[in-house]
Amino acid sequence: MNSMAIELLAPRYAIAWYPWAVQYFFLIALSYATLWLAAPALVFGRQRWLPTARLAMLACLTTTLVAPVALLADLHQPLRFWHFYAYATSSSWMSIGSLLLPLYVVGVLLLAWLAWRPALQASRQAPGLAGLAARLLAFGAAPTPRAALVLVGLGTLALSTGIMLYTGAELAVVKARPLWNTVWLPPMLVATGFIAAAGLILVLNRVSGLRDQATIGQMLRVLLGACLVAGLVAGSWFLDGINANVGSVAAALDSVRASPAWRSTALWGGLTGVALFGAVFYLLTRPAARRPALFAWAWVLGLVAIHMGWMFRWVVLMDVQHVARNSAGFHHYGIPAGSSGILGIVGTFGLWLSAALVIDLLIPWRQARQGGSAADVSLSDSSDSPAQSDAQRAAHNMEGAPRHG
Repeated sequence: MNSMAIELLAPRYAIAWYPWAVQYFFLIALSYATLWLAAPALVFGRQRWLPTARLAMLACLTTTLVAPVALLADLHQPLRFWHFYAYATSSSWMSIGSLLLPLYVVGVLLLAWLAWRPALQASRQAPGLAGLAARLLAFGAAPTPRAALVLVGLGTLALSTGIMLYTGAELAVVKARPLWNTVWLPPMLVATGFIAAAGLILVLNRVSGLRDQATIGQMLRVLLGACLVAGLVAGSWFLDGINANVGSVAAALDSVRASPAWRSTALWGGLTGVALFGAVFYLLTRPAARRPALFAWAWVLGLVAIHMGWMFRWVVLMDVQHVARNSAGFHHYGIPAGSSGILGIVGTFGLWLSAALVIDLLIPWRQARQGGSAADVSLSDSSDSPAQSDAQRAAHNMEGAPRHG
């Protein structure tokens, strides 16, 4: 009996999404999460959240401006974006997202303008570029109606929920990738987005010179809650998978068993999440007298949180594409140095930093208001200058404290 060897060949397909997609999913998550962190003060009127809202609005606007740039770059041929509108498909989450995203960007721009307009009106006589920008952007001296800010804020929050849904659903509907095809992925993306957003505000609070203690406490509590939600989602996904034989859990377990790289990734993710949760819980449970000294290092936890949010998206979007769909094993992906790799990653973050620096140079975002007029800023917010001491700021913020000079 003659033996015959049959060789089966399976083609290796190139990855569909490059690091540009990671940048988009990361930046848009920061955008909608920081919008919700600005909402307690700007939309719902909670005065104690106003310092946090100022930082959150800066983060929200800058990430909102840069995220579509990364999305267009990920199309490989950016000028073909018009295909989404010429050939709209109601059953495609990408097509739905192409309608939601422009509306959301306009909403964020309008909300930021309404929040910053009283301060722009108060800065019209400032010298240099800042005064010129204030005169061009203030659009008159009429007060900013509080109702307009609330209505725009509520509308933008509604659009942001659509952004959360479409960015998660366009991954979860891909049946060819079991690791994506799970209903637990969209809420996990949202939870890790809030982790990264709280971390970004902690870092901005430090580097901007504001160093507001209330903001640190608020963001640490958000971090604690978001880490807890992320842990519950991950646990629910795992229990759902082992009890109902869900494909995403089975694929994840097979990947961890078969690949040392996936084992190290799973170990890194678990340890980082537990360590971040434990460190935040430790800071929040310290005696009140020790908190100011400990809170001074909260920005380090902010960096860890940003890293965690970005790396989760890298693993989901890039590492999952290494798993072969038509054969056994894994496909190695080396990050190129050009615009589709390292240069694109660094360039996107550089573009975000440039946007933040330009706004910091030209826009008085530190005096953002919940509506009102220039007179409100001149009377109440001139003390928000970074040069003012913490003691002076604390005295100014006391309810009913008069201001002289």
